[in-house]
Amino acid sequence: MKDGQSSIDLEHLLTHLRDTRGFDFTAYKRPTLGRRIAKRMAEVGVDSYTAYRDHLEVYPEEFTHLFNAILINVTSFFRDAEAFDHLRTTVIPKVIENSNGGDIRMWSAGCASGEEAYSIAVLFAETIGRDAFRDRVKIYATDVDEEELTVARAGTYSDRDTDGLPAELRERYFEHVGDQWVFTKDLRRCVIFGRHDLLSDAPISRVDLLLCRNTLMYFHREAQGRIVERFHYALRDGAFLVLGKAEMLVNFATMFSPLDPKHRVFVKLRAEHGTEQLPTGHTDRVDRTTAAASPAIRLREVSFDQDPTAQLVVDLKGHLLMINARARDLFGLTPRDLGRPLQDLELSYRPADLRSCIDEAHVRHQIVMLREVRWPTAAGDARYFNIQVTPVLDAAQSPIGSKIIFLDVTRQRELQDELQHSRQELETAYEELQSTNEELETTNEELQSTVEELETTNEELQSTNEELETMNEELQSTNEELETANGELRKRGVDLSRSNIFLSGILRSVPLAVIVLNDQLQVELWNDVAVELWGLRADEVYRKHFFGLDIGLPVEQLKQPLAGLLRHGDQRFEVQVNAMNRRGRQIQLRVQCVSIGPVEHGNGIIILMQESSRTDAVH
Repeated sequence: MKDGQSSIDLEHLLTHLRDTRGFDFTAYKRPTLGRRIAKRMAEVGVDSYTAYRDHLEVYPEEFTHLFNAILINVTSFFRDAEAFDHLRTTVIPKVIENSNGGDIRMWSAGCASGEEAYSIAVLFAETIGRDAFRDRVKIYATDVDEEELTVARAGTYSDRDTDGLPAELRERYFEHVGDQWVFTKDLRRCVIFGRHDLLSDAPISRVDLLLCRNTLMYFHREAQGRIVERFHYALRDGAFLVLGKAEMLVNFATMFSPLDPKHRVFVKLRAEHGTEQLPTGHTDRVDRTTAAASPAIRLREVSFDQDPTAQLVVDLKGHLLMINARARDLFGLTPRDLGRPLQDLELSYRPADLRSCIDEAHVRHQIVMLREVRWPTAAGDARYFNIQVTPVLDAAQSPIGSKIIFLDVTRQRELQDELQHSRQELETAYEELQSTNEELETTNEELQSTVEELETTNEELQSTNEELETMNEELQSTNEELETANGELRKRGVDLSRSNIFLSGILRSVPLAVIVLNDQLQVELWNDVAVELWGLRADEVYRKHFFGLDIGLPVEQLKQPLAGLLRHGDQRFEVQVNAMNRRGRQIQLRVQCVSIGPVEHGNGIIILMQESSRTDAVH
């Protein structure tokens, strides 16, 4: 996307945020906004401001994440220790001295999660004592981020959050509750938190000390000007404004005077209260004959005429009574103009309206000043005058005329213009440097925020690693148990194999047909003699019901006895039956049946079969 279109889309996004959520970021510097919004765009996987705006409409919860990304809340207790030390040793004592034992109002603008407000509260309490602090001090802490204000109002912080606090101050002003530190309740009531937009909300008034550190640098120059004007309104005359180390008041020399530029401490200049009263003289009216006869009056007239400052004297009727030489040369007047009405002269309205100034001076009984009035010369240049209209009073304080003085300030104006031009060039250079410094400071804050995020991630990874290590140890323990059990099973398997071999050897050596039935009368074992006798292999009869086998044994004769063995257990019986072997030869069998095990454990039956003639032979 082209840069121009991207800038337009960014402005549309900012307007959307303002109209839908009430957060006006249009006064923020665009480079900072662009970086913070781009971070969220990368996290949600969109590549344009338009797509991100659509994403916000689909997922309203994204607004919270975006605002947290834009409002970089980097703060800590006694952040920038040198600045707080200067507040403790220099500024706070002056604030207390100016208060004359009265109430002290302090404003922490852009307080984030409250560490700065509580830090300044600790300094005041250390300086004037806890009792005086509770009685005299109110600290107003404001921010636009409601989530951060919720943390601030709780006044609860972890061990890591309070690292910047000296141990003795933490023990004195915080209570240890569980694994958290809570700001002491008796002083907490003196710190008032609230949401406040520096650009749109009315400023807090009658403030003695205003802290706004590292907040102005996020706003563009015009917005900074509006905020500083609000700060000027909020502060009492002679009160103090403290900014961050990357912020300065370059263009506000008429509002604030630097107390300590290094630590960014400024004092509000006192407002002017009207024009200063200057003493006015008086003179009695004399005729020219008397004047000529009096050397003192003559001396006064000559000195007036030779004064290098242009001067006029006008009576109450507006007639021109006196003009000195400088005024005649400057305005082209002659002695013939004496006695003429001032209104008939061009001087009455050029370079300024003198008649209205004369009227105002007599009404107010004060000197009326017109500053830097421009007077064009015949050469095309311009001269500048401060015009002072003074009401002339007699001994009874009654007005008898007016004196008009024209002070030539052309050279001062030229020097002022040159100074202003040089100052503008200096301010431009300084603003560029200041802007670069603010950008660096903003980048530093972003980096610090990133470092804190990485530290948090590292702690989470460390916790996960510990969990994995614990699980690994548990698995190792389980594996050892399984190996032990496996060893026992192998031993039992060897014993079982040995027993099976031993049992197989016994069964092969026994000259009887051996059949083992389970409690369901299903065949479990069928030895070789039984195979030879009945012609069925062991795998053919395995788990087949004994009474369902197709052999030449009259099994009907065995049903009743076998059922009795299953019911009662631990019994045996013997019977002689006639049967037919696998070769079809009639034989007489001696059948012995023995129960295996007690009934409650699930018994079985062993059947032994042998031809009677063989039995006799054995006996």
